[in-house]
Amino acid sequence: MQKSKIPKDSIGAFAVQCEKCFKWRLVPTKEEYETIRDTFIEDPWCCEKRPNVTCDDPGDIEYDTSRLWIIDKPNIPKPPPDTERILIMRRDLSKLDVSYIMPNGKRLRSSVEIEKFLDAYPEYRDKISVEKFAFTPPKILEDMVPRNSEGRNSSRTKKLKTVEDD
Repeated sequence: MQKSKIPKDSIGAFAVQCEKCFKWRLVPTKEEYETIRDTFIEDPWCCEKRPNVTCDDPGDIEYDTSRLWIIDKPNIPKPPPDTERILIMRRDLSKLDVSYIMPNGKRLRSSVEIEKFLDAYPEYRDKISVEKFAFTPPKILEDMVPRNSEGRNSSRTKKLKTVEDD
């Protein structure tokens, strides 16, 4: 079976906002970000969860128009083992598309495709359930569109650099 080319995420950095001081903290890896996002409502994130950091320390990143800010919904499940959630900015920079890369390299874009995949590859049914996939795209914060951006549709042009969890 020929594997599809795995697309590169459009996300340049991940960050989370402290529930106490509201400062933004960079999250070093996508995997750590997904773990935080998975349980954010039950276990809100605060600065003290990072070693040697408190709310008294300056934030890691400022919420400003120097980059595009997008917000993921809290409690989106962490992708199942051996799968990856990919966010790709559309060419017209209007929104992000969500897809998942499966263990065999196949790229899927909907719950229907996940079901078809599991029917075609029943060996994955024990490890993967449709409920663990979320195709809801993050929200682009229009008020934080970089002022110096240019593109095909100037009112919607953005430079995607950071995603945050609220």
